[in-house]
Amino acid sequence: MKWLVVLGLVAFSECIVKIPLRRVKTMRKTLSGKNMLNNFLKEHPYRLSQISFRGSNLTSHPLRNIKDLVYLANITIGTPPQEFQVIFDTGSSDLWVPSDFCTSPACSKHVRFRHLQSSTFRLTNKTFSITYGSGRMKGVVAHDTVRIGDLVSTDQPFGLSVEEYGFDHIPFDGVLGLNYPKISSSGAIPIFDKLKNQGAISEPVFAFYLSKDEQEGSVVMFGGVDHHYYKGELNWVPLIRSGNWIIHMHSISIERKVIACSGRCMAFVDTGTAFIEGPKPLVDNMQKLIGAKPSGSKHYVSCSAVNTLPSIIFTINGINYPVPGRAYILKDYRGRCYTTFQESPLSPSIEFWILGDVFVRLYFTVFDRGNDRIGLARAV
Repeated sequence: MKWLVVLGLVAFSECIVKIPLRRVKTMRKTLSGKNMLNNFLKEHPYRLSQISFRGSNLTSHPLRNIKDLVYLANITIGTPPQEFQVIFDTGSSDLWVPSDFCTSPACSKHVRFRHLQSSTFRLTNKTFSITYGSGRMKGVVAHDTVRIGDLVSTDQPFGLSVEEYGFDHIPFDGVLGLNYPKISSSGAIPIFDKLKNQGAISEPVFAFYLSKDEQEGSVVMFGGVDHHYYKGELNWVPLIRSGNWIIHMHSISIERKVIACSGRCMAFVDTGTAFIEGPKPLVDNMQKLIGAKPSGSKHYVSCSAVNTLPSIIFTINGINYPVPGRAYILKDYRGRCYTTFQESPLSPSIEFWILGDVFVRLYFTVFDRGNDRIGLARAV
C-alpha cells in the first residue's frame, strides 16, 4: 500500500543509513476506481469502542481496516476534543494532523485542527518537514491535550501541517508515530513516551492485532498484552540496538530453499507499511519463483492459483514464520490478484526488509520498549 515514507536514521556497525519507510503509493488508484473508497466508507461506518481491562491497566483501542491496505483509528486533540482519523505507525515517531493554517488542497479534504476553538492550545515557533512516498508535508510544533480512548496526554507536542502535497485522495487525517524518540523529525517527545512519563501507561509496552479481509476487531493495545489475541507463547526477538524497531532475520525461504537473507540481515516490523519490502533483485526472484507476472507497478498471479502458491518462510531468531499465498495476495479494484512483495527504496547493497501489515495480520506483535525487544506469536 505504500503511501507513507518516513525518513529515519538508523545507526548500526560504523555507519548511519537513511531508512525510508513507505505506505503503498498505489493505494489511491486501488481505492479510487469506480468511487470505491467513498462506497466502502459508507458501507463500513467507524465504530468507536475501546476496552480497559480492570486491574491490568491495559487499554485496547480499535483500528479500522480499509481493504487490507491501511488501518485507521480515532483520536481527539484539544479542549473541547476534536476528532481525527490517524495511522498508528511504528515506522515514525511524530504525531501530526492538518491545521487551520494549511491552504493546500489536500488539507481541505481532511479534518483540520481548529486551534482557535481549543482552550488548551499552545503554539511554538519550531518547524519541521517530512517527505512521503506520494507527497510531503511541512508543519509547526504545537502543544495540546491528546486523547487515545481513555489515555490522556496533557500538553502533548504534536505537528500541525501548514503545507501538504499528494494526500488529496488518501483517507486519513494524520499520523501517530510509535517509534523511538531519536528518529522524531520534529524533535518532539512522542505521545507514547509522554503517556509513559505521566504514569498513564503502567508498562512500556504496546501491541497490534490486525484483522483480515475487512473484518472488525483490529486493535492497538497499550500498557500490556491481551493473551486472547494470539496462540501459544510469544517469541521474543531482541532489537539490533535500542532506538528503532529493527531486528535480525536469519533467512527467507520457499519450499526449504533459501532465497534471501542467507545468514543474517535486518528487518523492520512496520505497521505503517502495508506490504513486505526487500531489495529489488531478491524481490524479483521471489516473484519469479511464485510465477507472478509484472504489469504496471504490480506483479499478478491467477486468482485460481492462490491456494496452491508456496508459503514464504521468514526465519527470525531461530523460529519460522510462514506467510502463505492467501496472505500475501490481494485483489485490485478489477478483481485481479497481485502479490504484496515490493522493492525496497534502500540501496541494493543493504539487505534490509520491511515486514508490514501483511506480516502483522498473521503474527500478533508486541513492541516492548522497556526491554528493547519485539514479541511475535500466531494471531488468532
